[in-house]
Amino acid sequence: MTTDPFAIVVAVVAGAIALAVLAQLLSRRVRIPAPAFFLIAAALGALLLPPVSAHGRLLDERVVSVALAVILFDGGMHIGWRRFRASAWPIVWLGILGTALTAAAVAASAHFIFGLDATASLLLGAALSPTDPAVVFSVLGKTEIGGRSGTILEGESGANDPVGIAIMASLLAASGTGWAAVGSGVLDFVLQLVIGAAVGVVGGLGLRWVLRRLALPNEALASVFAVAAAVFLYGAGAVAHGSGFLAVFVAGIAVGDLRAPYKREITLFSSGLASLAEVVAFAVLGLTVELDYVLRPSVLWTGLGIAALLIFLIRPLFVGLVALPIRLAWGERGFVLWAGLKGAVPILLGLLVVSSGIAGAHELYAIVFVVVLVSVVLQGGLVPVLGRVFRVPMRATPAGAPDASDGADPTAE
Repeated sequence: MTTDPFAIVVAVVAGAIALAVLAQLLSRRVRIPAPAFFLIAAALGALLLPPVSAHGRLLDERVVSVALAVILFDGGMHIGWRRFRASAWPIVWLGILGTALTAAAVAASAHFIFGLDATASLLLGAALSPTDPAVVFSVLGKTEIGGRSGTILEGESGANDPVGIAIMASLLAASGTGWAAVGSGVLDFVLQLVIGAAVGVVGGLGLRWVLRRLALPNEALASVFAVAAAVFLYGAGAVAHGSGFLAVFVAGIAVGDLRAPYKREITLFSSGLASLAEVVAFAVLGLTVELDYVLRPSVLWTGLGIAALLIFLIRPLFVGLVALPIRLAWGERGFVLWAGLKGAVPILLGLLVVSSGIAGAHELYAIVFVVVLVSVVLQGGLVPVLGRVFRVPMRATPAGAPDASDGADPTAE
């Protein structure tokens, strides 16, 4: 009797996801964000599996992309139009310029300090430029934060992911190599953002109209319809050669504080599905990590060095300069600069680098993994502590409490 390899894969993946879900309990006790446990559990599970093939990486990219679309839609709904409008300029300003400066600073550090070639440095900078909605929403999603800092952090993490992904896609598609790829990718980068935003606005307004005007049969179908429509907009944005991630995030903002039938049920369903998507994204990405690359001294020290530069120099200095025109109390400013967490999106971008087949791609992917793990554990774990240090009002949201943007009456028309 032979062992079915597919059954082994299913068992390992399911076991990793189950352990990741249970890690939520451990996370509360040790004050380390749950995504760190998701990554570690899946990476250890990967030791029992054969190396991921090119076809497997492509499948992983697609699964994680859909998971991130769900997470971004839920994050956009959590922010809502009223909160976004109050902080729109800081969100867009940090999301675009802050991300671009972070990418440039990481690329320069990787090239001039750690000796990576120009192409590898640019790709590493693009991969590590965005903060991550899965981690930020996981850390902040169950916490009510006073002032604008929470909205800015959540909005930035949703807005800069499409920017980072567009930068990476532009670099990989650009003609030329090295620093010359920057100029040839600018137009494609701008078009992706413009088209993605347009699809998100039109699709979000259309979804608002349907949810408010059409009498869907029950709350279950209304919830499924809303999330399916959001994922459709992700696909539509990508098909139109725009940023599908930006489209779905904008659509979530558009319907976030809508008063419509079954809105509360839609919000709860979206939140639960986003939590599952978070587990799936980190578990799938963790399974693609090859620990023998991660544990190589050159990779490990480079990853730790870049993580230290990102946390203690690049984000405080460069993003801090970008944030100077934003009206924030100094405590809120310090909190925003600290809580720019890395997560699933940088790892997904690293996976895209591996799929590109450039020389040294596996080492770059391992470096990204080290940086993300340090960011989630160190930055994420200290968010509550530094919230008190910076005197940012933080209050745990009671379990089952409605979202702040959800003022909907299920019977409202």
